[in-house]
Amino acid sequence: MSEPVYVDKAKVMAQLRSRQLHARADWVDRELPVLIDTYKNAALLQTLGIDLDAMAPGDVAASAS
Repeated sequence: MSEPVYVDKAKVMAQLRSRQLHARADWVDRELPVLIDTYKNAALLQTLGIDLDAMAPGDVAASAS
């Protein structure tokens, strides 16, 4: 099985806030962990309009450890 991939919640919130989606950013802050598993939350990230491919390589981590 491949190693999980995580994205920093702060980066997701920053993308949402840059698009003036403050309520969604606040929800992400309340409901998701500091490191978001991109596989388990793929549909949610897509719904929020988060493009992981467009993020800088340092924003997406291959391991949480």
